Amino acid sequence: MVNGEVGVDLAARLKAEAARLGFAACGIAPAEVDPVRAARLAEWLRLGYHGSMGWMEDRAEVRRGPQAMWPEAKSVIALGMSYAPEHDPLALEGQPDRARISVYAQGRDYHDTVKKALKSLARWLVEQAPGTQLKVFVDTAPVMEKPLGQAAGLGWQGKHTNLVSRKHGSWLFLGAIYTTLALPPDAEHPDRCGSCTACQSACPTQAFPKPYQLDARRCISYLTIEHKGPVAEELRAALGNRIYGCDDCLAVCPWNKFADVAARHQAFVPREELVAPRLADFLALDDAAFRTLFSGSPIKRIGRDRFVRNCLYAAGNSGDGALVHPVGALVDDPDPAVADAARWALKRLAAVP
Repeated sequence: MVNGEVGVDLAARLKAEAARLGFAACGIAPAEVDPVRAARLAEWLRLGYHGSMGWMEDRAEVRRGPQAMWPEAKSVIALGMSYAPEHDPLALEGQPDRARISVYAQGRDYHDTVKKALKSLARWLVEQAPGTQLKVFVDTAPVMEKPLGQAAGLGWQGKHTNLVSRKHGSWLFLGAIYTTLALPPDAEHPDRCGSCTACQSACPTQAFPKPYQLDARRCISYLTIEHKGPVAEELRAALGNRIYGCDDCLAVCPWNKFADVAARHQAFVPREELVAPRLADFLALDDAAFRTLFSGSPIKRIGRDRFVRNCLYAAGNSGDGALVHPVGALVDDPDPAVADAARWALKRLAAVP
């Protein structure tokens, strides 16, 4: 237990250490379950908006709040690491021969970078407060990082459901440390979306049934990363040339004008070959070449087949007759979803004058 001035001093030193380790944002929230957020999660699951992400439903009870997972937790240290882009994430929209990769996946895998820094901060905290118990999380456990980030004052969940920071825009990787220390909490961040609906209007697949609610089954990030097998035909054209994730609803947020690229962690500087890659180069990838190219990248997690499937949808949307040959080479691919995507793309390209 940490109280009074000692707790305030420890919290201040904790935030300074977090900044030294590369975190652009750090805040503290109580670990109690928030019944309002728990109810929103339950409603989202009831509507089936989680799609095939069964793990969301399987451990829904634990996701209700930190103490639902770990009753001994007293505080949550919420942290954000910036990956603010230097270039416009929408710049390739009008270049169909190029592949659009979400900004977050153009550099090194954030899981490794954020977790390493979280563990360093956790060790520091144990040294400062011996006997402290804690757990670290980065997108690999039933932890609701975005609501916790809002509760800790890092930003607020915008109408696109992602966290928005007044200092860092929409570009923060989130992590959390649960601890048995009762640290003084920061004030919850108020909602600053106002009447703006830019993110809602920008979505190519109309994945927002209403503000602050996302139907993952229509979200391009879900379709290109989480969804296995063929994508529904009525959604394929809307994918455009997006082959891994989608930045549209984030990129149009007006708060991004305050995001400082100087705050970006060096691990997330984009790899040059992933900023504006040619679709034709990706269509030729076999499994070994895919693994080599995306070593150390979050893209590696979806595997060659799902990745090439996405590239074939983009090829079919390109209107580029030069892609007929590399697409045709994949119509007999061993993976059924890849073969189906190749046939669909060929049919689309055949209709191009």
